[in-house]
Amino acid sequence: MRSVETVEVGADDGEPRIDRWLRRRYPQLTQGQVEKLLRTGQVRVDGARVKASDRVSPGQSVRIPPLPDAPTRPPPGAISEKDAEYVRSLVIHRDEDVIVLNKPHGLAVQGGAKTPRHLDALMDGLKFDAEQKPKLVHRLDRDTSGCLVLARHPRAAAFLAEAFRDRDTDKIYWAIVVGSPRPKVGELRSWIRKAPGPRDADREMMVRALQTEEGAVHAITQYAVVSEAAQRAAWVALRPVTGRTHQLRFHMAEMGHAIAGDPKYKCDRPTPNDLGGALLLHARAIRMPHPSGGELKVIAKLTGHIKAAFNTLGFEEGEMRDPFKPFEGTR
Repeated sequence: MRSVETVEVGADDGEPRIDRWLRRRYPQLTQGQVEKLLRTGQVRVDGARVKASDRVSPGQSVRIPPLPDAPTRPPPGAISEKDAEYVRSLVIHRDEDVIVLNKPHGLAVQGGAKTPRHLDALMDGLKFDAEQKPKLVHRLDRDTSGCLVLARHPRAAAFLAEAFRDRDTDKIYWAIVVGSPRPKVGELRSWIRKAPGPRDADREMMVRALQTEEGAVHAITQYAVVSEAAQRAAWVALRPVTGRTHQLRFHMAEMGHAIAGDPKYKCDRPTPNDLGGALLLHARAIRMPHPSGGELKVIAKLTGHIKAAFNTLGFEEGEMRDPFKPFEGTR
């Protein structure tokens, strides 16, 4: 058992509800135990009683009564050292606020009934010297590889979530598409909405919509052809101006140049036999404001099946002259 202590809310804690702040700091407590401590006045903020829904701010003092020690055995769901080493191997940038992963194709960011292995379940391996697990601030499809941003504490999470929501981020994707788009540089705009997907694919897909339809959202994608492989396929750089679900996959299929290997968004052009195995879409680079000031720019190298596809078609990363020029000076 611990003795009574006074803990100051840290600058990186943000302004969470007091019950959530307690659960994060003392994971051995259940929600019921936290609510009882608050209800009986054993936990106080700046000397005053508080309700579970009240928020705390950096600099406030929280009275913590004697609590049971955290269990010494690994909690349910703790990951193995092998899994920890694996997820740490994906890190391409880390500082006190942000982690960026080069997420591989096939690794889902969150779980489901048919997805027992996913990134969210591996977050313990990314704590490093922090007390809490990092948090996802955006998503990539399971079959899309590349830059995935995690916040290391609540203040960074709130900052980055706002940056993604307000479109203060700049993202570049690389894709291999069937055929070669004409014109070679352009912008795609459409109204789209969610609809049930085919039985053999994910449950959700985007379809063209009228602006007046319920659930319709406007999607804008800029594209540029970087290189071609005898008209059978092309390397295309994509920049999502908006951040709609599946918008890059939808727009390229709608244009008649679907991303090779896409099981859901297809077009009339045939996919070359050596490109149909898996989705060839990679979140190549991201630029965004940093929670502690300045700007963060990260580039994710090609890996796995998409690197193999580039080699098969004779595309080389070094020949890229980024048509959107958001990352000059970044290697």
